[in-house]
Amino acid sequence: MRHEHRGHTAAPGPRSRFGFLGHRPPHTGSEPTTALSALRLRQLLSALFLPLFVAATAGFALWAAGQGPGDSPGSGPLTALAVVCGVLALAAALDLVVVTGRRRRERAAGTFPPGSHR
Repeated sequence: MRHEHRGHTAAPGPRSRFGFLGHRPPHTGSEPTTALSALRLRQLLSALFLPLFVAATAGFALWAAGQGPGDSPGSGPLTALAVVCGVLALAAALDLVVVTGRRRRERAAGTFPPGSHR
């Protein structure tokens, strides 16, 4: 099955099967039916920001632990910053796992979207 959009035809890649619980929702927007995310860029950004957010989480947590009563900033805002950085580190780690798995499946299948690089 081939998809056509603005004169370009492309066979659906291996990610065309993946959607919520294995089913792809109906195409209702104006984006191309074969639109794919930039996996290499997502992998690079996740790999770059994961250690940054982990370090920020540890730094804010240690700073909050060392604050005494009446110190500015207080331990409450520093703890909140540590939690936010921890959540962002978790999101970066999950994205890195997902993107790495998708790239590995594409390499194993030998199918790459048009214009992509290994």
